[in-house]
Amino acid sequence: MTLLGFDFGPRKIGIAVGQTLTATASPLTTLRARGQRPDWNGIEALIHEWSPDALVVGLPRNMDDSETHLVPRIRRFAHRLEGRFRLPVHLVDERLTTLEARRLMGRRTRAREGVDAVAAQLILETWLRGH
Repeated sequence: MTLLGFDFGPRKIGIAVGQTLTATASPLTTLRARGQRPDWNGIEALIHEWSPDALVVGLPRNMDDSETHLVPRIRRFAHRLEGRFRLPVHLVDERLTTLEARRLMGRRTRAREGVDAVAAQLILETWLRGH
């Protein structure tokens, strides 16, 4: 099974691709939002290119297990993904993935531009380990 993973943010969305066969994921790209709305054309192009069987969206939680202020927006994004592309969408706890992605990428300014795609990779790897 091929999957696309999403690290949703109001200004940009990191995207990764992974496979259940190898249980691995790789960062793909980061799409910038347009007027605080996801780049649906960019997402559609990636879905057409990769033909995923399912989608995985990171759901941010605080360390005390409470939901962050972005959760309602992310749930709406996941619901729209499911409706638009008729694919199953799985939500997975993404706590600390952006911090870990930044740590993995180091301090290089250019590399930090891809931090959202690496966070999406970590989200997808979390889902793959659990399934």
